[in-house]
Amino acid sequence: MSRQKLVSSRNIQSVLAVVFIGLGGWCLFWPGVVEQLGFKPEYRHGSATTALLIGCFGAQAVLVGAIIALSEFRPHTFLVFGLIGSLPFFAFNWYFYFVAQMFTHWMLLDFVGNLIILACGVGGFYLKRREIRDGLQTASR
Repeated sequence: MSRQKLVSSRNIQSVLAVVFIGLGGWCLFWPGVVEQLGFKPEYRHGSATTALLIGCFGAQAVLVGAIIALSEFRPHTFLVFGLIGSLPFFAFNWYFYFVAQMFTHWMLLDFVGNLIILACGVGGFYLKRREIRDGLQTASR
């Protein structure tokens, strides 16, 4: 497979979908593990309510990942999704990790996921624009 086919906006979109489905699936199917690894002991409840809330968060992420996987992003879709889909969560992670100090080091996985979302959004924006310009994809989809 040539490098041009390997680095495409469609592949970047697939990576974006995998981030959401992977991390969201972890929350959906193993909310207790997420709570045990992600929260410091003094903030763990281990209750059915926390499992429900973490599971709901995961279900939403899996839904977003499925929509990403089944959609055709336009250049600005990549850009807006990359910025809106990551920047507010950087603030969230920063506050609860550094200020409130509720999260363990495992929650840095979420930070890494947000970096991937930002990189995929910005990179996908430029790649999709180039693909449209070079006639490799249509602008209408």
